[in-house]
Formats: sequence, structure tokens, C-alpha cells
Amino acid sequence: MMPLVEKLFILAIGAQVMLTLVILVLMGRERVPRVMSGEIRVADIAVERTAYPLKARLLSNSFDNQFQLPVLFFVAALLALHVGLVGWIEVVLAWLFVGLRILHAGIHVTTNRVHRRFAAYAAGLAVLAVLWLWLLIRILLAPSI
Repeated sequence: MMPLVEKLFILAIGAQVMLTLVILVLMGRERVPRVMSGEIRVADIAVERTAYPLKARLLSNSFDNQFQLPVLFFVAALLALHVGLVGWIEVVLAWLFVGLRILHAGIHVTTNRVHRRFAAYAAGLAVLAVLWLWLLIRILLAPSI
């Protein structure tokens, strides 16, 4: 039977994946109808996104951003699960990271206030760095993994 902390940890991973998928769906809802209606020509978007309206570009940028820091989160999470070092600290750090990613994405696709977005990004980066440092210390100090 899987311990509660591992389930909560896996839910944080799932929440990050869901955030990415939600942004992808919202981006598709902004882009596809414009292309299908002929409002935007395929040739105009084949290389860059500038032909899309601002909302579609913001969603696209936010979607791309989900493949930056979150990749390092996924690697840390899978490593923690693999070596069996998931405890409450890892759960709290994982959910804090995901919460900050949700905040970052929310700012990115609404007001896009760069200072606030950067603060959310930097806070997420700090949490991710603490997660990695904590995980590495636990792995190196573990008697046998």
C-alpha cells in the first residue's frame, strides 16, 4: 500500500501536468479557430507566432515555460520516488513549487505584469533549488539506497 505522503507527492506531479494541459487546451482554443476560419494564414505562423493575437501568444509563451523549470521538478520528483525518499518536506516543497507555477502561469496569461511574474518565477526557482538541495543531501547521507 502506498503511503499518504507518496500519494500527495504524486498528486503534485499530476497537478503540474494538468496545468500544462490546461494551458495547451486554452492555447488551442485561441489559435485553432483563427486558423480554421482563415483569419490567420498557416504560412504566417509556420515559423513564428507574431500573427496570433496577444492572448494566444501569452498562452503559447506560458505553455513553452512549462517545459523549463518544471522539467527539473519532474526529474527531482521521479528521483525522490525512485530512491524512496518522499517525506512531508518533499510534499510541501512540491506543492509550493506547483502553486507558484500556477501563480506564474496565471499572471502570464492575464495581466502579464512582468515584475509580479518574475517574482513568482524566482520564488518557484528558489523552492526548486531547495527541493534539489534537500534531496541531494538526503541521498548522500542515506545509509544505503
